[in-house]
Amino acid sequence: MKKYFITGLLIWVPLAITVWVLSLIVRTMDQSLLLLPESARPEHIIGFYVPGIGVLLTLMVVFLTGLFTANILGQKLVQFWEGILSRIPVVKSLYYSVKQVSDTLFSSSGEAFRKALLVEYPRKGIWTIAFLTGQPGGDVVNHLRGEYVSVYVPTTPNPTSGFFLMLPKADVVELDMSVDTALKYIISMGVVAPPMINPAGHAQNE
Repeated sequence: MKKYFITGLLIWVPLAITVWVLSLIVRTMDQSLLLLPESARPEHIIGFYVPGIGVLLTLMVVFLTGLFTANILGQKLVQFWEGILSRIPVVKSLYYSVKQVSDTLFSSSGEAFRKALLVEYPRKGIWTIAFLTGQPGGDVVNHLRGEYVSVYVPTTPNPTSGFFLMLPKADVVELDMSVDTALKYIISMGVVAPPMINPAGHAQNE
């Protein structure tokens, strides 16, 4: 009896969590429909709520924004808008902090979150997976001796929270593992282990 119950849980728990996350994303993106006049909203026109229409609207707005800002006129308007934001004290700090992070993450030439690492944390002899985010900067560099790297150590099973560390490059081991694989390994708390890699660089089937 217990065996069948656990087998059922292994089927339903991942499915239920996947549906819940997707539902949360869809409901959040459907909030973009609030930008439309009430008379133009789908539930007003057809008489009932259809989940997912806001997703299409959000994707279309993002695409059109990128298309518009790709030309000189769009770039000028963005600069004008950012100039207004730069005059608002609290908004300026928040906006530019978020912008710097997003520019780094989504830049095709950046190195943030492109490599999975093996580091000793929280003490020597205990290892965990981290992600490379860059190199230390500012006055921090003046107080560090040798070559250091900046890393993000995610928590399990929620990788959106974690710790920012600056470690000697010599103490960091670069893994032959994709970021997606490393994330699965972290979120599963080590249950979903990646395949073994032999010295020749080929995956070994267990």
